[in-house]
Amino acid sequence: MFLRGGIMPSYKEILRINEQYALDNQKEDSGVKLLLMHFAKMDSADLLLSMEEDMPDDLYQEFLYGVDRYIVKNIPVQHIIGTQDFYGHTFVVNKDVLIPRFETEELLGNILIIYEDVFDSKEVEVVDIGTGSGCLAITLDIEEPNMKVTATDISDKALKVARLNNKILKSNVTFLQGDMLAPLEGKKFDVLVSNPPYIPNREFVEGLVKNNEPSLALFGGEDGLDFYRTIIKGAESILNDKYIIAFEHAFNKAKELKKIIKKNLKDVEIIQKKDLQGKDRMTFVIKK
Repeated sequence: MFLRGGIMPSYKEILRINEQYALDNQKEDSGVKLLLMHFAKMDSADLLLSMEEDMPDDLYQEFLYGVDRYIVKNIPVQHIIGTQDFYGHTFVVNKDVLIPRFETEELLGNILIIYEDVFDSKEVEVVDIGTGSGCLAITLDIEEPNMKVTATDISDKALKVARLNNKILKSNVTFLQGDMLAPLEGKKFDVLVSNPPYIPNREFVEGLVKNNEPSLALFGGEDGLDFYRTIIKGAESILNDKYIIAFEHAFNKAKELKKIIKKNLKDVEIIQKKDLQGKDRMTFVIKK
């Protein structure tokens, strides 16, 4: 127990000491604040108002155990907490799904903008290939009532998480199990979105990610583009004449991805966008 003359430390002191502990061990200090809010059962505003108060001993001990798992045992904060916020919605996550990233929120925001431009708020059928936690599919369903969303994944364990999120967030996504386009045979869509695995097989991945997130959701072949090739080659078999395709991808693969699209899809507009860090992260294909 961390004591000052028999007195429990304040939230402010707990945060300061453990943020420094994280930085000293090459971990992000922001993770400590998330853990503190979780175990203190507070949001950011409540914590700010409680900074000078002492943390109850039982919650403090739980927090210290969480910090130990994060810093010493190298477990992602999101797996300790069990959730990750995405586009204003809280998603259940575990070792069976990729933890939603901020860059994917940017992809989603751009999908909504381009959808308005191309389809003018009309009803559309949307498919999310390789849905993982369901963050893209479910958020699109919630944010745009005129999108009827279907999502696929090869992993039964991932779909279990996605279906749980669908239930918790009261969305209406239809989930199908199968490899890439296989479960979509005979169906037609207006919008195809995907954030497939895109790390080259031999590329270094830090232990925090490699040891805690499913390899199925990380690695995309020798050059990281295998899943994009499969989707692009078969895309028009499941798309209507007018469509949008939206991809998230590695920042250094935009040019190669554009070549694959041009080789396989004719008479389309290709738009590539940078994320907020200025990296080429999103590619959109539009056929009007």
